[in-house]
Amino acid sequence: MDAKKLFIGFWRLFKGYWTSEEKWKGIGLFAVVIGLTFAMVYLDVQFNSWYKVFWDAMQNYEEENFWPLIGRFAIIAFGYIIIAVYAVYLRQMLQIKWRTWMTKNYLNSWMEGKTYYKLQDATDNPDQRISEDIGQFVNLTLQLIIGFLRQLTTLAAFSVVLWELSGSLTFTIGGAEFVIVGYMFWFSLIYSGVGTFLAHKVGRKLITLNFDQQKYEADFRFSMMRVRENSESIAFYCGEPAEMESFLQRFSAVIKNFWQLMKKTKHLNFYVSSYGQLALIVPLIMCAPRYFAKEIQIGGVQQVCSAFNHVQNALSFFINAYDTLASLAAVINRLAGFNEHMEDTKKIHGNVAMTTAPELKLSAINVSLPTGRELLKKLSLELQNAKALVVTGSSGCGKSTLLRTLAGLWSYASGEISLPPNARVMFLPQKPYLPLGTLRRALIYPSAEKDSPFDEKLKETLRLVELPALVDKLDTTADWSRILSLGEQQRLAFARVLLSAPDYIFLDEATSALDEPREIEMYELLREQLPKVTIVSVGHRSTLFKLHDVELNLDGTGNYTVRQLNA
Repeated sequence: MDAKKLFIGFWRLFKGYWTSEEKWKGIGLFAVVIGLTFAMVYLDVQFNSWYKVFWDAMQNYEEENFWPLIGRFAIIAFGYIIIAVYAVYLRQMLQIKWRTWMTKNYLNSWMEGKTYYKLQDATDNPDQRISEDIGQFVNLTLQLIIGFLRQLTTLAAFSVVLWELSGSLTFTIGGAEFVIVGYMFWFSLIYSGVGTFLAHKVGRKLITLNFDQQKYEADFRFSMMRVRENSESIAFYCGEPAEMESFLQRFSAVIKNFWQLMKKTKHLNFYVSSYGQLALIVPLIMCAPRYFAKEIQIGGVQQVCSAFNHVQNALSFFINAYDTLASLAAVINRLAGFNEHMEDTKKIHGNVAMTTAPELKLSAINVSLPTGRELLKKLSLELQNAKALVVTGSSGCGKSTLLRTLAGLWSYASGEISLPPNARVMFLPQKPYLPLGTLRRALIYPSAEKDSPFDEKLKETLRLVELPALVDKLDTTADWSRILSLGEQQRLAFARVLLSAPDYIFLDEATSALDEPREIEMYELLREQLPKVTIVSVGHRSTLFKLHDVELNLDGTGNYTVRQLNA
């Protein structure tokens, strides 16, 4: 990312909070932090003046001034400590508020319109972008802005001091006499300017390396998360060697990039350390002629050196902060890319119109793959309320994709879907999602625990779906997706349906892990407990035919047939 794009990316990330409804709290905190920062610069100037008076008194053996000067130092130091502590504390408070706002905003954007689902293959590790990169962006931005303002104030304050203290440098070239007024100020300006340019030349590759390092680290971490999530399948396959090979490949990328990062950091550290050490001795060398000419005392030398170092540090801000700038640039790249992908995803809309009708009605539904291959052409179908439709066909013919279209998840579709107004709809995937937490939470999902029905109703529902062993574990916290078998999870999903009592249920092979007698029991349970529910099922088993009223068969080339069952 070039400098212009980097700045645009930074501005888009930065301006959100400062133009939001919470901006005044943030501006107030920021103003106080900046005020404290300016106060610290003021006290730095007081320290600088104190050095001259103290060391002149020491040189002149003024014992009577020693303790009063120590007392003055203690007062200045105490004030500096209090201000410095609260400057950091309030900056961290602002950091929390800013990060909280950005995190909520990103979470809303990620979840809105099912972007998290549509973005699966577009962005790597979106969880890292939200959980880590936002925090880094806020922290590094505040660190750099406040640091820059402090150094700018320091430059303004100590440039005047340095100009007044450095005097004039007189030298002769070719018989002509030259006088440079405020020569130490001009030298510090040139020294820092050249130093900043060279620091950029030495360390510019760190931006790309930091970006890649975060990506490789996240990929390595994600590969281990995948093993944890699929541990049973891997164990059955005895896939440990393959997984180990995958781990080592990803870890190898981490280490290879880190070596490059180490080398470039080493070069930059060599340069920054040399630059910093040289800056300690240069003002002494520059002051030496005036000191030995007895134009200034040792206190004056101390004051000039302190002022020079403050000016030089202020002008060298970008050198000292280069590593931080490189990290911030990498974070901006990642967040800007994440933003772009979310925005692009939201622009992709299918041409499926949602309308109202007394019953489920599909009109001229076309479904395709992203490659352009047609799965379904001009499907038109009406399903009477309280009836059941089963969608059949060979694997890969588009059965599940049709359900995604009905759920509004598939962008490569067109046509019209009609449902009764305010119809309550529920979709059951083949593998139910069980959130972390209590069994109660898993049972009533996606409802919140505060909306949980009475315990007796929950227990009775568990008994109805033949899960009596779970009746006394409603408030037990566990990883239920690991504890329960897939068949038990599917029965738990049926319990959710009974508790939610929707008007329409769409089941995507939601009984695939159940034996046929239990599958029949679950469907009969739905009919018994929810006699007015309309069912649309995707499945392969022939036993489903006697449980449904209509069959929709897809051939995978766009064609379909509809037939009545159990007529």
